[in-house]
Amino acid sequence: MLKPIKAKSVLAAGKSFAIIASTYNPRYVDAMLRAAKTEILRAGGKVQIVRVPGAYEIPVVAAKLARSQNFSAIICLGVILRGATTHAQHIGEAVSNALVQIQIQHEVPVIHEVLLLENEQQAVERCLDKKHNRGTEAAQTALGMARVMTKL
Repeated sequence: MLKPIKAKSVLAAGKSFAIIASTYNPRYVDAMLRAAKTEILRAGGKVQIVRVPGAYEIPVVAAKLARSQNFSAIICLGVILRGATTHAQHIGEAVSNALVQIQIQHEVPVIHEVLLLENEQQAVERCLDKKHNRGTEAAQTALGMARVMTKL
């Protein structure tokens, strides 16, 4: 069962965030992107958006942005829907493995919301429902991690 997202008041004045969003499955990814951007701006942060063709292309852009050290956190958004083959699983695993390596290597929080979903109903629940939008949740995580990293 999905837990509703709770409103948080975290301030991010002077902090910059990157959002990398896939253009594949735009109905779902665009909804997460709008929610993440709104949440960061509401907190007073700055946002740079980079669009890429698909989920598999997200890590190379995340690595380049992480190397720049210009961002308090990088949010990665994508939706992978399972099909009849194992292709979606391979893409999901490759993206996950790459993103964790990027954040460790560059010491920049990389927020992973590249969702590997079973079906469109799961996408609707996690991307289009305001109470469960994973874009909002990703932004809240980015804001929280930016605060943590500043304190270290």
